Amino acid sequence: MGGVEGVAIHRQAGAIVFYRSSHGALNRMTQTESNGLHPVLRVDFPHAERLGRGKIALLEHIRETGSISAAGRAMDMSYRRAWLLVSALNGMFRQDAVESQRGGKQGGGAVLTPFGEELIRQFRAMEEKTHVALASELAWLQDNLNSSTAPVRDPEPRS
Repeated sequence: MGGVEGVAIHRQAGAIVFYRSSHGALNRMTQTESNGLHPVLRVDFPHAERLGRGKIALLEHIRETGSISAAGRAMDMSYRRAWLLVSALNGMFRQDAVESQRGGKQGGGAVLTPFGEELIRQFRAMEEKTHVALASELAWLQDNLNSSTAPVRDPEPRS
């Protein structure tokens, strides 16, 4: 792994990676540090389908709230947008990630299927492996950032 030392530790506290800087010092880098560098994983599938942190976060919110609508609100998106993303997720794979029930006296709701739970687990594992694999390169980038200038946003629109 290109001289990477260390291992990712528990996810809820943020991905913690130890790495050796170009000066030989052992440093700690966390994903949740606002000034730290971290890669963002997105998997592009054929036919323009994508799986990234947004869809995974939506699944996590559905798990927490039991509702597509509430999950969408938690992410500042409309119910329609959340429903379309769930529909896209369910269509991407051989198994559904989310099962939903229509409203009514019971109020409807949504739950993750066992496949949906495993999808979250697999994606988060891929993120952790990405962080560990790129730790030394991210450290190099961090060591070479110009800290005397204000951050400039990339002018390119996100896809």
